[in-house]
Formats: sequence, C-alpha cells, structure tokens
Amino acid sequence: MMGEVKLLIVEDDPNLGQILQEFLGVKGFHADLAIDGEHGIRLYKSGSYDLCILDIMLPKKDGFTLAKEILQIKPDAALIFLTAKSMKEDTLHGLVIGADDYITKPFSMEELLLRINAILRRSKGAFPTENKKIKIGQFKFNPEKQTLLFNDAETQLTTKENELLHLLYLSKNSYLDRSFALKKIWRNDTYFNARSMDVYIAKLRKHLKTDDSVKIITLHGQGFRLVDMN
Repeated sequence: MMGEVKLLIVEDDPNLGQILQEFLGVKGFHADLAIDGEHGIRLYKSGSYDLCILDIMLPKKDGFTLAKEILQIKPDAALIFLTAKSMKEDTLHGLVIGADDYITKPFSMEELLLRINAILRRSKGAFPTENKKIKIGQFKFNPEKQTLLFNDAETQLTTKENELLHLLYLSKNSYLDRSFALKKIWRNDTYFNARSMDVYIAKLRKHLKTDDSVKIITLHGQGFRLVDMN
C-alpha cells in the first residue's frame, strides 16, 4: 500500500527538501519536491496527493496561503506544517486553516514518519464499520468518511477534528478527560498541544452551532462533555 501513497513536499531549503524526499522514498512513498509555494500549487494541481508536507516560510507563496489553495481544491486534504520553534503561535493559525498536524524543526525523520503514518491511517478510515452512522442531535456523523451532515449540508472534517469529535461522542455520558485526549490524539499533553486542542474544540463548536440542542461544555480542570439534548 505504501508504494501507492503520494506525498508532496514543499520546502525551500534544498538540503532539507532533498533529505526528506530521499528518506520518504526509501520508506516506500512516492515523494515530489517543490521549492516554493507557486511551484507547490502547480505540482498539486497536476497530481493526486495523499498528504502534503508544507514549510510555513516559503518564497513566492507562504505555506498558509498554499494550504488554503490546496483545501479549496480538496477540502479533506491531509496537511502537515513544518515550523520553526519561534513560530509556534503561527502554527495555531495553521491548525485553524485546517492542517492535520505540525512538526517543529529540527525534527527526527522517524518522528515525521510516525506522524505521516498516523494521519494516513486516520484519513484512510481507521474507524470500525459500525460507527459509520452516528447521530449527534440532528447531525449525522460519519467518522470513517470524516463528515458531519446536517440536513443536506455536509461538512468535511480534518483528521484531528474527526478524531476529537469521535472521542467526545464515545465519552458523551461522562466527560472526555483533557489529558487522555491530548495523549491519544497529540501523543503528549504539553501546554502548546493543549492550546492546539482548544483551537479544535472551538472549530467543532462552530460546526455544531446549527443545532441548539448540541453543545460542547468545558469542565474546568477536567475536560469536555458533549451534550445532546435530543
């Protein structure tokens, strides 16, 4: 299966870009490399990619702009941002746009590989078949397809939005422990990852606001509860 997976790398550092391309090629992926944002969108339009790895600071077109254009073409595109430590606040902006994950430079190639595989597993349907039709208020939630349907309006969720909503649903009679969710989805419960999760909670609330009977309640010091009054 890995030989069929196509990745797009957009990185203006030629040394890092080549290392990434060669490493991922050795691991069985087909990886194309673009050196700036304009080159990246041209390649994306000409190919069919399963996941994109985007540096934020790019010449000609920055990573955020590139991500928005990719998501206009394919709303459920899987995206990972590469960011410098000094740009962590900017990374939150990337998560709001719709990125699945971020990785801070310098990073190990094995860590990047783990994150790529985790996103591909989620985006290719890592949820049991019996969960295909979940009712949350007037919404129909399909975690396998990562969609939220209200009447005829369908919202495509990112992989992290999808996984977080699924955990909230599974915990709806109790509450979703904050630390558990961070370790399950983000792999650790650092302060910055907690900030990232708050961004996704806000996005889920925005998706669910169409139905007044569905709310995500914050339980301070504990976590979150999905309330369905239907």
